[in-house]
Amino acid sequence: MELWNRIGRLSCVVVVWSLVGCSQHSGALSTAAKNMQPPSVVLATPLQVTYQNELALARLGQLLASNDLNNDQRAALFYERGMMFDKVGLRTMARIDFSRALREKPDFAEAYNFIGVYLTQQQDFDNAYDAFDSALELAPGYDYAYLNRGIALYYAHRPELALKDMEVFQQRKPEDPYRTLWLFLTSAQLDQNKAMQTLMQQYASHHNDEWGWNIVEVYTGKQAPAEFIRRIADSTSSNRQLAEHLCEAYFYLAKLSQLQGNTDAADAYFKLSLANNVYDFIEHRYALLELQLANQAPNSYPAELDFEAE
Repeated sequence: MELWNRIGRLSCVVVVWSLVGCSQHSGALSTAAKNMQPPSVVLATPLQVTYQNELALARLGQLLASNDLNNDQRAALFYERGMMFDKVGLRTMARIDFSRALREKPDFAEAYNFIGVYLTQQQDFDNAYDAFDSALELAPGYDYAYLNRGIALYYAHRPELALKDMEVFQQRKPEDPYRTLWLFLTSAQLDQNKAMQTLMQQYASHHNDEWGWNIVEVYTGKQAPAEFIRRIADSTSSNRQLAEHLCEAYFYLAKLSQLQGNTDAADAYFKLSLANNVYDFIEHRYALLELQLANQAPNSYPAELDFEAE
């Protein structure tokens, strides 16, 4: 109950800030009101497209204009530019380049994986499964295709199948806290109590100094959410790292709020996760999808961008 209360208080920060702004135009405040302080929320400067990003995109474009490339080289350059487009949030351009990479090299497992991610965000789950299946047929050891197919199954409300993929993903590197978190979120769709017991066992067996285990501590009640957020600034050495940690932290706090039935807090946390502009993190991708699902406004792509393997 204390954990739920702390999350509820923290999620109201946007409302509190708006009230503070409006109070400047109201009448005299009481002494108690003047002494009130809003709950603390850590914010980073949202990441921006850098000169290096723009220069890299320009150079890749110049290289792709060359007539001296073979199919594999052209596929690699399309893939690299697609990753750069994805990093700066130009996802339609990225998806076009990943599709071009597949046309040049039909056995490009990593490109299939990215296409599957975009199809998941579009809620085109059947084609997303096909893309991830293709990636895994070409590269059975490609861990992240298991994660992303599991996420697609998770959002398609097929938790039994999703759990199988998440178990494979987590077992291949159990010391990774994010694999443990996704396994928990998936298994919680089936049995929250059992999922929590497993999460606590995995924490006891595998936790280390990696920062993400702090999120697991919040889930298991070993760390309060408000204190966790306050400590993030102290554990980061740059604005980029701060933005990345906040993107992750707010996303997983949103998912925890969902499990506790607090949809208002979840929506606020998803928006805070997006505010950092860490476009290439899965937490950013699926925070946007979560808000679309909450508002029943699925994303869409032009018909000519529908997934094609040729």
